[in-house]
Amino acid sequence: MSVPRGDVFLAGVGGQGTLLASEVLCDALLLSGFDVKKSEVHGMAQRGGSVTTHLRFGPKVYSPLIEPGKADLLIAFEKMEALRFAHYLRPGGAMVVNAQEIFPPSVATGQERYPQDVAERLRAVTDRLHMVDALAAALSMREVRTVNIVLVGAASHFLPLPEAAYEEALKARLPEKFVAVNVQAFRAGRALLQPALLQ
Repeated sequence: MSVPRGDVFLAGVGGQGTLLASEVLCDALLLSGFDVKKSEVHGMAQRGGSVTTHLRFGPKVYSPLIEPGKADLLIAFEKMEALRFAHYLRPGGAMVVNAQEIFPPSVATGQERYPQDVAERLRAVTDRLHMVDALAAALSMREVRTVNIVLVGAASHFLPLPEAAYEEALKARLPEKFVAVNVQAFRAGRALLQPALLQ
């Protein structure tokens, strides 16, 4: 999607760092000279509810909101959240999804079941589906809180920005003691998707 404008929809669960990821993306785009507009919906974020961000960039952007069926890229921090908001993706759009499953309260209490066919249903939405195990990558660095930045790294393949812009954004956004591990997480995320994109 190396074009001078784009619409990115982020979806996650409260506590996953979805909002920090969107801030890093915003900063990286601004540092690269794009106009950026962003809108967030927190929902029941403190209780594991949905958190979404609409992020639009280009030479000039007037509205932060993405209409259903218009997003070029959907970044989902959890599989069910990807399915819940898949209708925002445009035909032929790309989807980067964390393979992690976080059970909502209705599943945890046994009222409902977590669907077993999420990946298949997502593939029916787009053939540009990329599932990544961001949690495993974060755990390999012994820093579970970097799952969000691993995903940003994976998704960066679909945005027209140099790697340096993301690293500058991380330095600007994070306390110094957390920068190195998050830069490592970003690079790990890029590496997760590299083989799939080269096929």
